[in-house]
Amino acid sequence: MPERPVLYVLNGPNLNLLGMREPDIYGRQTLADVQAVCEAAADGATMVFHQTNHEGELIDQVHEAREKASALIINAAGYTHTSVALLDALKTLTIPIVEVHLSNPAARERFRHRSYVSPVAAGVVSGFGSFSYELAVKAALRLVQERAGHADRSVQDDKKRL
Repeated sequence: MPERPVLYVLNGPNLNLLGMREPDIYGRQTLADVQAVCEAAADGATMVFHQTNHEGELIDQVHEAREKASALIINAAGYTHTSVALLDALKTLTIPIVEVHLSNPAARERFRHRSYVSPVAAGVVSGFGSFSYELAVKAALRLVQERAGHADRSVQDDKKRL
């Protein structure tokens, strides 16, 4: 992994309509506003921010993150509750995954209570509007730092054994 962490923030269908679509649930901030929140929280990390309405394209971005990212933050939106293909793609990652949602899916319709992302995520941040993304970025960075610290300790332990 590069010395400067690379965070992929992937957003699923209809999130391009933030600020216009159901603002009583998702708030009035746009996706560009959410991206700015993420970039401000990134603390110097490289940020790749992507949104798509297409499941295959979202999966392609997960595949790209597998090769290029230090951590993945994902709001799969409606695909959270339906996509086994996305779950299978996420299972190929060895980097930390943080699931994020603007609303709290557990407090909404029953079909939103099941997540196909959660089983492979280190954690889930939901229900805080765009602040959920800020918290998710901070969590992802912490996980990357902890992983780097663990790797550094392993190298030091290996050197001691030699």
